[in-house]
Amino acid sequence: MPLTDLPLDVLREYRGDVSEPADLDAFWAGSLALARGHDLAVELTDHDGPALPALSVHDVRFAGWNGDRIAAWLIRPAHLPGPLPVAVEFIGYSGGRGLPLDRTAWAAAGFALLVVDTRGQGTDTPDPDPDASGGQWARGFMTKGVEDPATYFYRRAYVDCARAVDVAHALPSLGVDVDTSRVVVRGGSQGGAFTIAAAALSPGRVAAALVDVPFLCHVRRGAQVAGDGPYLEVVDYLRRHSPEKVERTFATMAYVDGANLASRANVPTLFSAALMDPVCPPSTVFAAFNRWGHEDRQIDVWEFGDHGGGLGWQTQRQLRFLDRLGLR
Repeated sequence: MPLTDLPLDVLREYRGDVSEPADLDAFWAGSLALARGHDLAVELTDHDGPALPALSVHDVRFAGWNGDRIAAWLIRPAHLPGPLPVAVEFIGYSGGRGLPLDRTAWAAAGFALLVVDTRGQGTDTPDPDPDASGGQWARGFMTKGVEDPATYFYRRAYVDCARAVDVAHALPSLGVDVDTSRVVVRGGSQGGAFTIAAAALSPGRVAAALVDVPFLCHVRRGAQVAGDGPYLEVVDYLRRHSPEKVERTFATMAYVDGANLASRANVPTLFSAALMDPVCPPSTVFAAFNRWGHEDRQIDVWEFGDHGGGLGWQTQRQLRFLDRLGLR
């Protein structure tokens, strides 16, 4: 793959031509109001896996979109006195919360980590919404329900993310000693898109956002230039359907486009972009980053990174970023 889809000096200022729906804010306010008509109903139960003496691990269930039960892990250091900061972590495309042993680094860094399963993608959270079952879609989730913003898969998934932030704020009422003024959201790829959504849809409830090689940003350009990954599902769908569906499809996706939601995210952020990323091309990442709604915004650019971005080096930079903000 070429070094980058645009020269880095162009990327630094790149915003792209992204269409924003006139009713974007009303759409999300209404979606959240519908979800919050259901009690959050958080349940914590002890994890029944192998003993992990250094960690406290709980299975978490809560009500997301339409009251659907969303799974998560709560993983925290067992012997570190609180109140602890909270990191809410979202997962990449087609993945789920996995096993607690997969997610120990942030607890080791002193956080209470809430790892959120993705509906329909993880093993523990189905996507039962019947309204999205009638339309055709190409393989995967990118075009599931895409004929209407109201039935689009990512409407439900984004609302789940905002509800996960609500869960972080509810933890003290469940006897978990955390500091709700230090709630951080984080994730890479699809998890990066979810991180943008959680920050944008939870005003006043998130202290910082850590966004790695985010997906679902400047979606139309992603479909045009990505060489691998889920954007190709959109290409496949549009190739197989009538030309009239092109604008309709991208009109729906505009409601979940991170380049639109980024301007609503008014918290400090650290992004990352990888110049050899064929899945989330760097121009799509910069289109969201350059629209971010808070002046304290930084981006790490990995010249030889692919979709793995900066790997563990990025995590180290994230922790230093949070240290500067006093969030650890």
